[in-house]
Amino acid sequence: MSFSISNDDIANFRADYQSRRDAKVLERTVTKNGVRNASFDWHSIADDAPHFSIDLTTGEVADQKQSGRCWLFAALNTMRHDMQAKFNLPDDFELSQSYQFFWDKFEKANYFYENVIRTADKDADSRRVAWLMAAPQSDGGQWDMLCALIEKYGVMPKSAMPESFNSSQSRGINDVLNNKLRHDAVILRKMINEDKASEKELNEARQKMLNEVYRMLAYAFGEPVTHFDFEYRTKKDKKFHREENITPQEFFKKYVGWNLDDYISIIQAPTDDKEYHKTYTIDMLGNVVGGRQVKHLNLPMDEFKELAIEQLKNGESVWFGSDVIKYSETKLGIMALNTFKYDELFDVDLDMSKADMLDYGQSMMDHAMVLTGVDLVDDKPTKWKVENSWGDKVGKKGYFVMSDEWMDKYCFQIVINKKYLSDQLKEEQEQKPVVLKPWDPMGTLA
Repeated sequence: MSFSISNDDIANFRADYQSRRDAKVLERTVTKNGVRNASFDWHSIADDAPHFSIDLTTGEVADQKQSGRCWLFAALNTMRHDMQAKFNLPDDFELSQSYQFFWDKFEKANYFYENVIRTADKDADSRRVAWLMAAPQSDGGQWDMLCALIEKYGVMPKSAMPESFNSSQSRGINDVLNNKLRHDAVILRKMINEDKASEKELNEARQKMLNEVYRMLAYAFGEPVTHFDFEYRTKKDKKFHREENITPQEFFKKYVGWNLDDYISIIQAPTDDKEYHKTYTIDMLGNVVGGRQVKHLNLPMDEFKELAIEQLKNGESVWFGSDVIKYSETKLGIMALNTFKYDELFDVDLDMSKADMLDYGQSMMDHAMVLTGVDLVDDKPTKWKVENSWGDKVGKKGYFVMSDEWMDKYCFQIVINKKYLSDQLKEEQEQKPVVLKPWDPMGTLA
């Protein structure tokens, strides 16, 4: 069955448009100001005022600049919040995002080669191979992927590996690196399918490829140091401290001191294919071959929020992933469903359930930030305080207000210390995960 648009149809549409008394007024407004400005509801400023009954002290907001490193910034920020409280570090202290960025791209290259070899028996136009080649590597990631990096490489302060042009503006190195990875994929697939190469020959080729990737990344970001000196002056009493010749692994153990196995991913995915209280992983998603597996426990929204609130009450910030742009006024730092009235502006029904948005590609996680506060009224959340990583020129010095209704609709993932889980949830989290397809929306990268 097909339907083509006739001239009579267009005439009817035109007549309906011109019969609307406000059509030309709205046409002038929207063409002049744009959809977002024309649909902005200024009441949202008052409705989402930045006042919270639980409000953690966190320091200055970081800036990921023109890169997709939000997941790294958000995760390292949760760690630095704890470090600042423990060691009285200054407000501008940061852990090196560039250090993790280097090793993430290096490990992702090897992870890509692994998947190229694994799928070499499939046609180049198969969905799995096409998905793999669409983005051999990118800036994004998930919590478990950072844990895999830290477990292998540790962390270091930003002073030991500061930002470079390419870490702050990553498009150039991404374009060239993905070019190389696709080039290498052609070689590896040919070696397997045409040359019938041995495992030894494949490993030798891979070693050469990885050596070249390492050189590219060292040129772009600077080569990571293996030892460094850690120097700082405390915030309150201004005492100077220095520790010499420490490794990134030693630094993590001494100054962060977290057992990363205690921190787990909780998702909120109300789709029919994902039962609550079950665990999930995603095929071909990761960075470190042999490292920590991406694993999610799916929970209803009320339990999801309860865990976040419990962690905040205990003074610990919460890493979370969301669809940040939807109904967000970034300059003002407001994330609320009443911020933009697109449906009223165009007089159309735009409402979709969270499950339908996930199933039909209308929404998915694309950005990670940190919950640093919540406003409770009669023990129920009304709005949440969010630390972003877009610098201090947006929101209230970089902090956003997220309405509780916005969280319901567009928040998909939080990271929680297992000590806040009930015994039943701990048992559920230990389940063997269901493996989802590579393109599942829960596999998107923040």
